[in-house]
Amino acid sequence: MLFDPFAGEGISVSQAQVTAASVEFSGVPSHEARRHRPLRIGLFGFGTVGSSVARILVESKPRELELTHVFNRNVARKRVDWTPAGVVWSENADEVLASDVDAVVELVGGLDPAGSWVRRALEAGKSVVTANKKLIAYHGVDLERLAAAKGGHLKFGAAVAGGIPVIPGLEQGMAGDRIEQIKGILNGTCNFILSQMESGAEYETVLATAQARGYAEADPTEDVGGFDARSKLAILMRLALRVQVDPEEIAPRPITTITAVDFSYARDLGCTIRQVARAEQLHGHLAATVGPMLAPLRSPLAWSQGTENMVIVTGHYGGDVVFSGHGAGGHPTAVAVVSDLLALAHGSRRVEIPSAPASIGTEFEVPHYIRFLVADRPGIVAAITGALAEERINIRAIVQKPGYPADALPFVVTVEPCKSSALKRALERVRGMDWMLVEPLDLQMLE
Repeated sequence: MLFDPFAGEGISVSQAQVTAASVEFSGVPSHEARRHRPLRIGLFGFGTVGSSVARILVESKPRELELTHVFNRNVARKRVDWTPAGVVWSENADEVLASDVDAVVELVGGLDPAGSWVRRALEAGKSVVTANKKLIAYHGVDLERLAAAKGGHLKFGAAVAGGIPVIPGLEQGMAGDRIEQIKGILNGTCNFILSQMESGAEYETVLATAQARGYAEADPTEDVGGFDARSKLAILMRLALRVQVDPEEIAPRPITTITAVDFSYARDLGCTIRQVARAEQLHGHLAATVGPMLAPLRSPLAWSQGTENMVIVTGHYGGDVVFSGHGAGGHPTAVAVVSDLLALAHGSRRVEIPSAPASIGTEFEVPHYIRFLVADRPGIVAAITGALAEERINIRAIVQKPGYPADALPFVVTVEPCKSSALKRALERVRGMDWMLVEPLDLQMLE
């Protein structure tokens, strides 16, 4: 049995269960062995982030690093004239993987074929640096084991929050604490949309602006549906809470149902709305969720604007630590990638962080904001109150702003802390009423 300093606080960890961030660094030739040459780099993907990585390497000229290969499909349309003449441009992944590169930088994204390239690089004893949050969330445990078995190393500091050093901070700066809670804004696209909607604009208008500026994809589902943030949260849970969870257990909620009127009501409640990813482990109970939530205006989460990311980590001994900055975009993410490469070149070792498989087995008990849109008539509030009372949910406040027509009246009910499952059952009792015009919007409220 491996020594676990936190035994008795939730999970016991056996050697078979342990996922070490790294046990021994040997994924590239040792610093001594390479003292007469830099680390040779094969770059997979020359999009926004990949080109920024190349630009940093070319302009900063770190003597420890050398870009030798660039792989991209239809590579001729990607080729630029500002890289060193000796760089090999290829659209043949096999050619680059079989070359003498010491480290592969994977910036293509997705599970396949990127996952296949990463595995083949690690199988060959090469090290890998990646920003691929989905690959790390779903297969990071196995890939780290493969890297260790084959003498390689896997680094993914850019996979969460782009250029913000959240992952190095957890692995090193906070490794001595027992983290109990993490919450944050992990998706720059959603943060841009929601922070723009604060001024009164509707979702579709702001989404079009985000797409025009390159902040959102043509199909924004991965971002606005919460799936991107879910992958990132699963990674942070492994490093911070030391649990390996299947990302599919975290049910994301989309931001697409948020309207301008919700921001108006939120302001009246001293809050704003942000997409928040949060997880907590206390007394062996694990909870995690992703979705739009009401954040108090005094909370740091409410201050995050545009494409900024923010992560708040709560330690048992050290209290709250806030990581904030530009989490999206080519240059910030590229900085994290190059930092990982420099760490490899200098033979750095990551702190061994044990983690064990776990399941999400509880819910957050927090206040909720419920927005109704109804055709007004007597008895509506009584019906809602009765449905909540059957689940033993107490009402905190009922808020109705003037100026809206009776045939499409929005109003808000806030309730005392309760479980989402109980509230869902209560809302099912009134969902079929003929005065209900749209599905009630239920948002957790952070306190």
